[in-house]
Amino acid sequence: MTLTTKTVSDACKSWLKTCERNALERSTMKAYRSHARIHIDPRIGDLLLSELSRGDVREFMDCLMDDGVSRALVKKVMVSLRSILSEAVEREWITHNVAIDVKLRRKARTVDDEKIVPTKAEIRLIIDNAPKSHRAMFVTAIFTGMRISELRGLTWDCVDFGRRVIKVIKRADESGEMGPPKSRAGVREIPMAPKVVETLLAWRDDASESDVNLVFPNGAGRVQNYSNIYNRIFKPMLVANSITKASGEAKFGIHALRHAAASLFIEQGWNPKKIQTLLGHASITMTMDTYGHLFETPEEDVSLFEKLESDLMAA
Repeated sequence: MTLTTKTVSDACKSWLKTCERNALERSTMKAYRSHARIHIDPRIGDLLLSELSRGDVREFMDCLMDDGVSRALVKKVMVSLRSILSEAVEREWITHNVAIDVKLRRKARTVDDEKIVPTKAEIRLIIDNAPKSHRAMFVTAIFTGMRISELRGLTWDCVDFGRRVIKVIKRADESGEMGPPKSRAGVREIPMAPKVVETLLAWRDDASESDVNLVFPNGAGRVQNYSNIYNRIFKPMLVANSITKASGEAKFGIHALRHAAASLFIEQGWNPKKIQTLLGHASITMTMDTYGHLFETPEEDVSLFEKLESDLMAA
């Protein structure tokens, strides 16, 4: 096949084979195949790589939006497309990745865009009313900020009661497969609050036996399914305790427990770098983009400006 006959579809196939050779996680491969099969190949797969332009990529992205694909998914598909074209550049099928120059414009922020952070009253309701089968998991989430994938993959050898820390060195993907955190920043140690130590010590005697030493296994001793945790346990718990939206639906998802932890860390006055490390964020930018608004204290800002004026006038 000559240079001029290589298509976007050819690049998709080559990229997916490269991803398979690199042994990417099953869930990641599933997402990548979906991006290529459902979104990229049907729309622009037959276009010649040598003729693909920024305008073609922009039109492709606009078509996704017009067809009702969510902004979040469009962003992910565009990341895949850029990777596909990078693969083509490496194979010298094209000289430039035109998708790099096409960005999804930032949407104006609205009130609904804000992360839902559980209130202290809601946090206490969850701690006090969580079903016995999952109370230890939710308490650990609230006080450590661990991701649900990290909690599902947590093993007892990573809970150091002597040093009072949890070592995060593995996670469970959506298929229940165990593996390392997705980034180096995800590998970390998180100190345990006394409530976590107390709760996990008591839970150790009640937890189901697990051949792989899981802290929070299902009844068969295997990795819990995320959907089951949310739909059968978490959501009914919120509804039963009136932690709901005006429509009567559960107010937030399990990930909100991570937001709760972050808000508690920030309230204690801990510096952003420490919080970044505890949460396992790859960069301080990610921490500030997600939780920067929680660091804002208008009352203190007024005092700071009063002092600024006082110091200036006294100089």
